[in-house]
Amino acid sequence: MYYKIKVKSEDFYVKEIISLPIKDKGPYGVFILKKRGWNTVDLLKRIGKNLGIPFSNISYGGKKDRHALTEQFITIKNIKRKILVKDGNYSLHLIGFSEEPMDPRHIIGNEFKIVIRSISKEAEEFLYEPLKSIEKYGFINYFDDQRFGSFDPRQGFIGEKIIKGHYNGALKIYLTHIYPEDKKEARERKKFLFENWGNWQRCLGVAKTQMENFAFNYLTEKPKDYLTILKKIPREDMSMFFSAYQSFLWNETVRRLLIFLLSEEEIIIHKGITGDYIFFNEIDKEKFSYLMKLQIPTASSKLKIPDERTEKIYNDLLNERDVKPSMFNLKKIRQAFFKSVARDVLVKPKSFNYNIEDDEVYENRRKITLSFFLPRGSYATMLIKRIFAKKPKRRQ
Repeated sequence: MYYKIKVKSEDFYVKEIISLPIKDKGPYGVFILKKRGWNTVDLLKRIGKNLGIPFSNISYGGKKDRHALTEQFITIKNIKRKILVKDGNYSLHLIGFSEEPMDPRHIIGNEFKIVIRSISKEAEEFLYEPLKSIEKYGFINYFDDQRFGSFDPRQGFIGEKIIKGHYNGALKIYLTHIYPEDKKEARERKKFLFENWGNWQRCLGVAKTQMENFAFNYLTEKPKDYLTILKKIPREDMSMFFSAYQSFLWNETVRRLLIFLLSEEEIIIHKGITGDYIFFNEIDKEKFSYLMKLQIPTASSKLKIPDERTEKIYNDLLNERDVKPSMFNLKKIRQAFFKSVARDVLVKPKSFNYNIEDDEVYENRRKITLSFFLPRGSYATMLIKRIFAKKPKRRQ
């Protein structure tokens, strides 16, 4: 079923809800950041530079989509003056002070208002069943595709390469993986690096970024010492690579669990970068109760899954990929680590409302306007995928 999201930035509105105590005085200034057309980190670096504030003094809880209209909270350490920043696409204003910096622990969740456009009038009648199902059951709490930007379909996950000690493969993904937002020049350069990997002089000849120049200069002197270069990857980037692999293992565990629990007739799917997302429209009370209570932690060396069925699925998955739990306890890479966090398998949006009407942007098409609240870590885009999931084509 065809649909469009984020046609306008205001079509995807996100407002962060936090628990950080706000006071009249404190070492951290608390600000509301409103933005569109910017990702959180790049914008905060720009604002910090313009105000003469070190980026290390700025803290935030979550990264908000650049293709959306968003409100979130940030803190700035040691603010001595009142700051008000305004631009056509962002604003920053002080609302108080706190005793500690903003971080993900302080996020309760996010309020959303989303417009989904360009839906055919013929398709409209098929939308009410999934919308009612979400009201009744919620949806499977997968990590969504934006978590897997670093996944390379040809080469795999950087995180998996590192835990297996395949440092050459990890570095190759890091320096040759092509991201959707990469410009033509970067795509061509990365393609050249991929095709000439191992010929460090040739790679050095096209190197452009600081990391590329360092890596290939170093490898011309020490051709097999990939680990030293991996240790230079910024902590935040490495954390993202590890999170991507944890998210994949979590999703795949849940996907296999649902294949076990559901009949073929009950399964509906939506395509994803690393595999199909499996959902259902209806489910019996016993299975629903089981899934609502089930939490599965993300992968780490000390992971404990209390549910025996899920534990077996997870262990079988690791065995298939030649991964042992002890591998997640890294000794040689120290700038990031695998932390286990329990995650609900099912999530039910609160204050879930929807309205279907004519689309003023696309002639003779319909739009859905959704409003709801999701707890921290759950994806509104996954709720959208749930709405448009459909029965898989049967193999002949």
